[in-house]
Amino acid sequence: MSAENTPDPAIPGPGEPGPEEPRSPAPGRRGKGRRRRPRAKRRKALLVAAWTAAGVVVLGGTGAGVLFFKLNGNLSSVDIDQVLGTDRPERADNGSQNILVLGSDTRAGGNKELGGGTDDGTARSDTAMVVHVHKGHKKAGVVSIPRDTLIDRPECTDADGDEHPAADDVMFNSAYSTGGGSCAVKTVESISGLRMDHYLEVDFSGFQKLVDDLGGVDITTTEDIKDPDSHLDLPAGTHTLDGEQALGLVRTRHGVGDGSDLGRIQLQQAFVKALADQVKDIGLLGNPKKLYDIADTATKTVTTDSDLGSVNSLMSFVSGLKGIDASGMNMVTMPVRYDPADTNRVLVAQTKADQVWTALKNDKPIPGAATEGTASGGAKGVVNSTP
Repeated sequence: MSAENTPDPAIPGPGEPGPEEPRSPAPGRRGKGRRRRPRAKRRKALLVAAWTAAGVVVLGGTGAGVLFFKLNGNLSSVDIDQVLGTDRPERADNGSQNILVLGSDTRAGGNKELGGGTDDGTARSDTAMVVHVHKGHKKAGVVSIPRDTLIDRPECTDADGDEHPAADDVMFNSAYSTGGGSCAVKTVESISGLRMDHYLEVDFSGFQKLVDDLGGVDITTTEDIKDPDSHLDLPAGTHTLDGEQALGLVRTRHGVGDGSDLGRIQLQQAFVKALADQVKDIGLLGNPKKLYDIADTATKTVTTDSDLGSVNSLMSFVSGLKGIDASGMNMVTMPVRYDPADTNRVLVAQTKADQVWTALKNDKPIPGAATEGTASGGAKGVVNSTP
């Protein structure tokens, strides 16, 4: 095992401080001083619900007919390419694609009731995945980026043209709260060296309704999961989760394992696989009303890059991904290690992380050795998709 990695480098559960608090100094280390704050009760969005939301739009495309014209008005988009300009990694020429999928914890609108807290006009990307679609579009490598990873955020410009200076040693999720989707994309490109071809974002109120519209999602828990903060109480066994339960599952961090954010990522990844398997088996062609309800929710739930900002574009994009099921997804967490100055934060385990990003850049499978001993989070195997 690399010297820079320690086994099970999970974020402890007791704290969940804000996005840009300075770190407290470690002995012999000049620090900026970090106050430890009580954990804020936040509801988490399932980042990859955006991916699935896009997918259900295309399941019965011919059945919706002219109603797709109305659905176009539901979509929101951000012109990432125009904002970021040309100073970016080169696009891959090997037939692969990279998509950044984010979950937003905004308190606006219906999210305030679900998420609690104050609607202060800001939002953070508490969940993030880089989805690499391999050439041939039969397999995908998915890399979760922990929200509490300390990174150097590059200078970036938001969608309104406002410029934000670079910042060192800030939490990864601060990129989104600082400059929105375009700043998050630039930060991920800076970390990974990969060009993001597309961007998808989802908020958690839309995710909850989407799961309900789909009729729930089947999962099997191998242990009891109980977390009063997320209102989740699941005994070990097989369950069909409704939207509220699904939201509780993907945001819980105290109901399983060591209570870390990294443990929550493991739950999210397991749920995504269950959701992907279930979506492909839903029969919508014979039920135009249900098809439209799902498409209506899906298009209201996601924000995309401008290239995917119409239903036709989204359908064309997703139709190329229908060959990828749960068995074709290799889901990992970006290799990290504890920050010795603050155990509520993690640092990129650079050598192993480089192995992950290099493999994806070359359209190769992520090597198992790159993630061994990193970011287990103590929740692996707690949730499985139902056979």
